Amino acid sequence: MKRILTVAMTVGLAVTVAAGTANAKREKFGQDDRHKIAKRVKFEPSTEKIKWKMVMPWSKGLLFYDVAVHFADTVRLISAGRLDIKPFSAGELVPAMQSFDAVSKGSAQVGHDWPGYWKGKNEAFVAFASVPFGLDAEGYNIWLQEKGGTKMMQEIYGQFGLFALPGGQLGQEMGLFSNKRATKMEDFKGMRLRTPGWYMDIMNNLGASVSPLPGGEVYLALERGVIDAAEFSSPAINYPMGFDEITKYAIQPGVHQPGIQCALFFNQEAYDKLPEDLKWIVTIAAAETQAWSYNWINSLNAEAINNFSKSVEIVKMDKETLIEFRKVAKTYLDSVKAKHPDVKKVLDSQEAFIEEYSVWRDARSGATPWPYETYISGRITE
Repeated sequence: MKRILTVAMTVGLAVTVAAGTANAKREKFGQDDRHKIAKRVKFEPSTEKIKWKMVMPWSKGLLFYDVAVHFADTVRLISAGRLDIKPFSAGELVPAMQSFDAVSKGSAQVGHDWPGYWKGKNEAFVAFASVPFGLDAEGYNIWLQEKGGTKMMQEIYGQFGLFALPGGQLGQEMGLFSNKRATKMEDFKGMRLRTPGWYMDIMNNLGASVSPLPGGEVYLALERGVIDAAEFSSPAINYPMGFDEITKYAIQPGVHQPGIQCALFFNQEAYDKLPEDLKWIVTIAAAETQAWSYNWINSLNAEAINNFSKSVEIVKMDKETLIEFRKVAKTYLDSVKAKHPDVKKVLDSQEAFIEEYSVWRDARSGATPWPYETYISGRITE
């Protein structure tokens, strides 16, 4: 018996040593690069008090405005008021669509945006805002932080004398509010609808008639029948706009914007003059805003979509239609990449990340936290 125990212990020790040797061949998996910087802080807290002006394309009624204000509040709190950023809504200091130029020229020091508004300056801005069938919120967060996306964003904004940081991830948008029930590809042909950006071109290619109406004009256009359908944003942002009062259907999903990404952009000269500690405060406040906004908006989205379900019928495009949409979107985006090198660089990076991440996305599927009865009925994936 003693001999058997001795042999067993010897074998067990050998296995343990072998396992330890095998594991020793691998270095630590992943690291936080900022740790080295934080270990030896080489700057002193600044005492200078700085006042900045912040401009944006948002009116005070939109939740986008609240996201911008949240960033300014966070900076003020962390800096104990040493950096005081005063937000100005659209039209208060400059017109909505002049906010980019105002910061670029130094009339204001910081701006908040949805980058797609500046596609006329560089088509690649759209890729940092939302891409049809592209990155969702999770994807944007990982790509921006870990896969070089923020550096690419800074390269594009840098062409205009600006420094940029991700500044708000507002999740997936709703699809179209409509008085026409559309679930199949042919249903969209001839439909008059409102949407901007790349999705406008894609829908036009599908035979729709698209107009990029400003948000403030959408309700009246729907009510008067000038357009048949419109999308604007996420459920929480759409809800105060009251589209459900004048339409019958909400056509889902919002494939045009799987993730609404916003940015904070700073006049480069003003940013460069900041003391080192305030630069860190700006960076950390932007990251906190990026994380907070997603949780905040989706908590509100859950409440808003439940309210919408009481007043409109929520209909889903069928699988075949979504696949066809995806094909048309791919053809269009490839054509944009062929014309614009900056777009190609950014979209190639995003698509490479989507490919890499797909293995994990598939492996983890089947654990969607549906209500109990939903799950046991057979719906296990989102």
